[in-house]
Amino acid sequence: QVQLVESGGGLAQPGASLGLTCAASGDTFKTYTLAWFRQAPGKEREFVTSITMNGGYTSYADSVKGRFTISRDNARNTVYLQMNSLKPEDTAVYYCAATRFGATRAARIYEYWGQGTQVTVSS
Repeated sequence: QVQLVESGGGLAQPGASLGLTCAASGDTFKTYTLAWFRQAPGKEREFVTSITMNGGYTSYADSVKGRFTISRDNARNTVYLQMNSLKPEDTAVYYCAATRFGATRAARIYEYWGQGTQVTVSS
């Protein structure tokens, strides 16, 4: 069982940076692939990025590649999302998710989800 709690969302101007944090409970954190998804109003939840259990493999959606960076600290049971060069289209609720089943972009494979944190990019 893993519980996930996101933090760090808020309001940012276009071009600015924002960092999100996801704190996890459970001593098996390091065995999970972690990911960030997002959901904008009226749209389906979409994959943003993921990182494997040892941090050796990361994957990014084309829309955020080169701007967003995912990282994890297994000693702190934490995964991070650094978002740079933010755009208005990045506005969404961002969710942290965990799965035991390896690197995947499919939301249905992720077993555990956080409650989400709002990111709004606007001038």
